[in-house]
Amino acid sequence: MRYRSLFLLAASAAIALSAAALAQNKPEDTEVWTPVPTVVTPGAAVVGALPSDAVVLFDGKNLDEWVTTNDTAKPAGWTVADGVVTVKKDAGNIQTKRSFTDYQLHIEWKIPAGIKGEGQYRGNSGVFLASTGAGDAGYELQVLDSFVNKTYVNGQAGSIYKQAAPLVNACRKPGEWQSYDVAWSAPRFAPGGALQSPARVTVLQNGVLIQNNFELKGETAFIGAPSYHAHGPSPIKLQAHGDPSAPISFRNIWVRDLSKN
Repeated sequence: MRYRSLFLLAASAAIALSAAALAQNKPEDTEVWTPVPTVVTPGAAVVGALPSDAVVLFDGKNLDEWVTTNDTAKPAGWTVADGVVTVKKDAGNIQTKRSFTDYQLHIEWKIPAGIKGEGQYRGNSGVFLASTGAGDAGYELQVLDSFVNKTYVNGQAGSIYKQAAPLVNACRKPGEWQSYDVAWSAPRFAPGGALQSPARVTVLQNGVLIQNNFELKGETAFIGAPSYHAHGPSPIKLQAHGDPSAPISFRNIWVRDLSKN
């Protein structure tokens, strides 16, 4: 009877786990709405000198450092004009030709003035800190108009999408340039593919700390829980999100490869 009871307990636990997994089969199952991060007004923008060891990924002139994510033999097809690159949604995501492990990234982005829409349909894009495959595979730092725009907090600007809300909301209003400064430590995997150490990230938005050495639970998942899959050095990816609002722009993108230090 004892062994039969143990078997029944184990079976019940397995069924409960399966039921919990099946319950997370809609995007809203992993949306978190509270607590809402406090709004912090960032200080004046400061444009610093480029570090001597930085690799310039976009200097306002061309996308020579980038390719199309779903066809890496194809040049990036976004629009470059007046020193900025603007998302071209029907051209798809773009990613760097180079791959990185640990790095420091600086990137500036702007939601267009007069943008329409609400929630996730208002200036949606993303910086994938490591692109692990086609489409949106990888680890996403969310880009969105979150100046005055209600959405789930683990999907607002500055969130590690569907994993961690920003510590505070440090967004500027549409039409103003914003910055992310990121310190990324990639996950490590054993030769057999088992996770040895998770990815970690620290992010400043407009000079304000919004992610503090956060330990990621895995790659970004729109539906269900995040999980890890073994990979090596990876490109940085920018998202051409399919929401109907006006496309956003990027400028002044550079990276310091910390794996070489």
